[in-house]
Amino acid sequence: MVLLLFNAFNGLIQGAFYALMALGLALILGLNATINFAHGAFMALAAYFAFTIFPYTGFWGALIIAPLLAAGVGFVVETTMVRRLYTRKDPIYTLLLTFGLALILQDMIRTIWGAQGQPLAIPAMLNHPLSNTYFFVTGYRLFVVGVALVSTGALFAVLRFSRIGIRIRAGNSDLETIAALGVNIYLLRTINFMIGILFAGVAGILAAGQLGLNPNMGDSLIMPAFVAIVVGGVGSLLGSLLGGLIIGLASGIVTTFAPAASEVVIYVIMGVMLVVRPRGLLGQEGLFE
Repeated sequence: MVLLLFNAFNGLIQGAFYALMALGLALILGLNATINFAHGAFMALAAYFAFTIFPYTGFWGALIIAPLLAAGVGFVVETTMVRRLYTRKDPIYTLLLTFGLALILQDMIRTIWGAQGQPLAIPAMLNHPLSNTYFFVTGYRLFVVGVALVSTGALFAVLRFSRIGIRIRAGNSDLETIAALGVNIYLLRTINFMIGILFAGVAGILAAGQLGLNPNMGDSLIMPAFVAIVVGGVGSLLGSLLGGLIIGLASGIVTTFAPAASEVVIYVIMGVMLVVRPRGLLGQEGLFE
């Protein structure tokens, strides 16, 4: 029983990383109509930014500043590269662009910080088990889940109550109409892209504290994050959150009984969802049907 709880809890933590990544991907996919394969590379970039500024700001400062720095890089990428492809209706153009960008960013990380993995220290007060029996429940792991939930709640609040959030939601529904009403859709898409990268940055720093840093650290999270979007429903941010937590938890539970199938089960869940409910848990009807 303890082993099952241990693996399930580990899966839940992994699911929190998937969820944060999926939220950023879903935002960018919705308004920017961009399949951002560089999302994992942005995640790693934020983690290395945190590693660099950690001696000066500590963990808490790095957790705030590093995602903003990654979002700044996202601003440059969106305005100089991605924006030029918005008139192309075929998503293959942005997919190829971001795939190439991911390789460039990974090589840049290797050149600047080296190819070897690096640790990212976490606050000592979070690095202790909360129970002798359930030794795997540490303050940091609960902190990861808490940050994922708070970040998601903050995002929903921004989209619900702020002017920019309302415009993003309106743009997801009908971009041409809000452009006709005088909204600067290029600026709106830039801000939306940066918010998506911000979530990747938060996920990267939290994952680095748990797993350490390496230039390819985003590769293991990017595909499950896309799966989370499909399972939760394309077009639904809440669905992306639930999809990430579900596949993470399922992977952890399966690890207890069949470790070799822990990754396969993620894609099995996606396949079953596409057959039984193609639009996902909370997706809009008609997207895949």
